[in-house]
Amino acid sequence: MGRSFQIAKIFGIPFRLDFSWFIIFIFVTLMLSMSFFPDSFKGWHSEYYWIVGIATSLLFFASVIVHELAHSIMSKRTGIQVKSITLFLFGGIAQIGKEATQPKTELVISIAGPASSAFLAGIFYGIAYLCNGLNVYLFALTSYLSYVNLILAVFNMIPGFPLDGGRVLRAVIWLATGNYLRATKIATTAGYVISIAMILTGALIFFIWGYFDGLWLIFIGFFLNGTARSTYQQTILRENLKGYTAQDVISRDLPRIPRNVNLMDLIEGTLVKSPYKFYQVTDGDSMVGILTIWQIKKVPQRQWSLTTVANIMIPVEQLKTVRPADDASSIIEKFDQGQDDVVAVSSEGKIVGIIARHTLFDFAQRLQVLKG
Repeated sequence: MGRSFQIAKIFGIPFRLDFSWFIIFIFVTLMLSMSFFPDSFKGWHSEYYWIVGIATSLLFFASVIVHELAHSIMSKRTGIQVKSITLFLFGGIAQIGKEATQPKTELVISIAGPASSAFLAGIFYGIAYLCNGLNVYLFALTSYLSYVNLILAVFNMIPGFPLDGGRVLRAVIWLATGNYLRATKIATTAGYVISIAMILTGALIFFIWGYFDGLWLIFIGFFLNGTARSTYQQTILRENLKGYTAQDVISRDLPRIPRNVNLMDLIEGTLVKSPYKFYQVTDGDSMVGILTIWQIKKVPQRQWSLTTVANIMIPVEQLKTVRPADDASSIIEKFDQGQDDVVAVSSEGKIVGIIARHTLFDFAQRLQVLKG
């Protein structure tokens, strides 16, 4: 996903829109207003096609929010923090603080979304049934929403990870075998097979039969394939880190650099020959922040002489912290959506070191190699 922004809070959960959402919103609105409703309901004034099309599109995405809210509310009830819900190009996604630790918990959370979509399908069907012959515009809107929510429920129950049905499959296998990793591998393999089937079917529909719907199926297939792969890698990462703590991954004695040094002097004097990627920024004897080479890369070269370390460092008060005894796998949750590359390790109110994202991942990969 790309950039997103928060527009509201629902039940205390931040609700965000990714910029890619506007692409699909416009596409769905155009499809409904210029194709589906004109073909299905003849004789309307042109402006009514647009009014009903926009209203239907908005309610469709509201249905997606309800789907994700159902997952999120159930997650919160089982003690799992929900950080945000984001609408993007391929629908919606809830960002949770951690994965379920029990198969029954995952089963309940996974079923909640499709169940809510099926419930909405029934509600809209009932409204469409009651207003049929009384209000053609309301009938058109609700009958479409009934159909699309049913499709949403059925599609998400396809037994391939990371779809809800894939999570249900993992929970069932996990419950039966007691082996979380094996269950994840089976559900992920099913996800790969389904995603490839979608890609091939979409290609057949588009290239052989000439329907543009095939392109959408191809995009979804590639998205599911990539998501399944990355989710499985995250699972392996967490499993490899079990039994280890922050103390095992900590980086101590970082090189110290004064906060008032400009980047030109720093790069030409220290960084050119330095193997380090993280630096402790100091003000006298006190640590005031962390500087990473990725922060430096964001500054245009023409501004190096005008930019000090203090201008771009991560201040100490903004660093996320863990304790030396915290589980290493729990640190992954601190790396929020790719925005934080480092967390501080704090003991008795003092920062004793840092853990970088790449250090943690390298540590886990090394363990995987050693375990065979």
